[in-house]
Amino acid sequence: YRYVNVLRSSICRIAATNSLVLNREKHGIKKFRLKENFLVRKERVFSDDRITGENKEFLQEVIHDTFRQPVSSPISETQWEPGVWTPNSRRTGVIARKIGIYPLWTKDGKKVSTTLLQVVDNHVIRYHPPETFEESKYAKLYKEKEPYGCLVVGAENADPQLYTAAYNGLFAEAGVMPKKRLTRFRITPDAYLPPGTPLLATHFRVGDYVNVYGITRYHGFQGVMKRWGFKGGPATHGCTKSHRRPGNISGGRKDHVWKGSKMPGLMGGHRRLMIGLKIWKINATYNVLFVHGGAVPGVVNNYCYIYD
Repeated sequence: YRYVNVLRSSICRIAATNSLVLNREKHGIKKFRLKENFLVRKERVFSDDRITGENKEFLQEVIHDTFRQPVSSPISETQWEPGVWTPNSRRTGVIARKIGIYPLWTKDGKKVSTTLLQVVDNHVIRYHPPETFEESKYAKLYKEKEPYGCLVVGAENADPQLYTAAYNGLFAEAGVMPKKRLTRFRITPDAYLPPGTPLLATHFRVGDYVNVYGITRYHGFQGVMKRWGFKGGPATHGCTKSHRRPGNISGGRKDHVWKGSKMPGLMGGHRRLMIGLKIWKINATYNVLFVHGGAVPGVVNNYCYIYD
């Protein structure tokens, strides 16, 4: 009987421990307390501990000779013939960084709030004619009758040692440094520019109206008072835990919550397009555009795309 009692107690302990483990896993506790070997993320090693000072200077010389900026634009060196402008012509845009908001005053003394957008190291990387671009999956997103080509534009020079050889090879045709940011601009064939052509802030003129495309500021998960501007509930007089709640969201019986109702959720981080912003001023020294208004999407130092 003694052995039977010991066996019963051990079985009960095993069952109890198994139930505890199951309950812990059920409530979201991770199975592995420590990172296993197969969970360790492999990272590329960019350390240059074994490179001497002379080798560093040699690498910088090779980078300078390989990716040095041309003295003149390819437009002046090659036999490039500009196309004839038509009302349906569409040219390329530029990539800029939002660097802040600044006030300006007109000659009448009227104050105008402007957003500063800096165009940094923009170059044409590649051109896809309409025959090639129409076969891509990106052209199928636009249902237009007229054929459009595509210009790949890059912004902000980067160290080629930080990228792979395949990525650096994208800029071999243009003969420029690797870029941090690439994008496509749909253009008509008469607005073609050869690869390697620099794009500056003087691509536009004072008084032009441009479209600015970017991603709005991300706020995370927010309630209805901040997300939609709801008034909220009363602060006192019997209100308990309902100060910032939305209130009633639907009727009873056969009614239901309508699709598109204003509810709590993720706020910001959406793609937005501002149409028809006037250029009040251009600083050609630092390639800065003074665009009308302070509602350009994105936080300071974010990328945005400008085109007309």
